[in-house]
Amino acid sequence: DLGNAEIPGREWIPLVKSAPATRRIPLVCFGSHVDEASLKMAQSSGADAVLARSKFTASLPDLLRRYARVPDYEGMETACKQPLSALAVRGLEDFNRGEYFEAHETLEEAWNADDSPAKELYRAILQVAVAYLQIERGNYQGAVKMFLRVRQWIQPLPDNCRGVDIAQLRQDAQKVYEQL
Repeated sequence: DLGNAEIPGREWIPLVKSAPATRRIPLVCFGSHVDEASLKMAQSSGADAVLARSKFTASLPDLLRRYARVPDYEGMETACKQPLSALAVRGLEDFNRGEYFEAHETLEEAWNADDSPAKELYRAILQVAVAYLQIERGNYQGAVKMFLRVRQWIQPLPDNCRGVDIAQLRQDAQKVYEQL
């Protein structure tokens, strides 16, 4: 709400849209139709949608359909029955050996090469690898950030995907997060 004095939109919008960790998060702003300066500021700062308050409520169902991340559970179930790619096998081997940087690099390659809904399996594991790498480097805040971020990728996955025990990975990652 661009009219809310408690939310410093002029500062937050550019910050959210420029930070690598948050720039992909859809940012929808609304404000008074007579406050053209605020509406233009939000738009020029990178907001994904900027509406007059009067149009916001009526547009809300369409905005949610457009910007909400809705996993393709059926497609994911089907894709999870397929075997791991050779790159993913190598990345998991690196992960299991505790070579988290290498695991991240290889799993990112596997993620980029896969066009199925199960590609999020690779993203989830590589982000857990980054969290573990941050712990090894003593960057505990960075690890906490990664554990919070990985939730969006790991939670929609079935408990077993392409032979990977996702339920166990979730449990292990949660235990480490709680210890942090």
